[in-house]
Amino acid sequence: MNTTPEHNERIAQMTFSSVYPLYLAKVERKGRTREELHQVITWLTGFDDTTLYHLMDEKVTFATFFERVQLNPKAQLITGTICGYKIEAIENSLTKQVRYLDKLVDELAKGRKMEKILRA
Repeated sequence: MNTTPEHNERIAQMTFSSVYPLYLAKVERKGRTREELHQVITWLTGFDDTTLYHLMDEKVTFATFFERVQLNPKAQLITGTICGYKIEAIENSLTKQVRYLDKLVDELAKGRKMEKILRA
């Protein structure tokens, strides 16, 4: 399944602050913690808690969020399907980065061990 330009633009314009509560609710429903969620986000992005909260207060879009990221070099090891898309087949770099984050949150919620999630 290929992403469309419209799909990519919709993702780019979504705000991180609108999606974060959904990530948090998903992992907490499955018995994981905010701290674990932040550990996963920090691993991928390099952002600490203060920066994450600042970005949410700014209501930055995913486009801006990922412009500021120093993506973990091991992020390319994140593979599989998320939301019906094979991550490794996504050509748009922003969409791929957002799907990396989605996949990590999904793995956390499914109870995967942290060292596996963080590709250690």
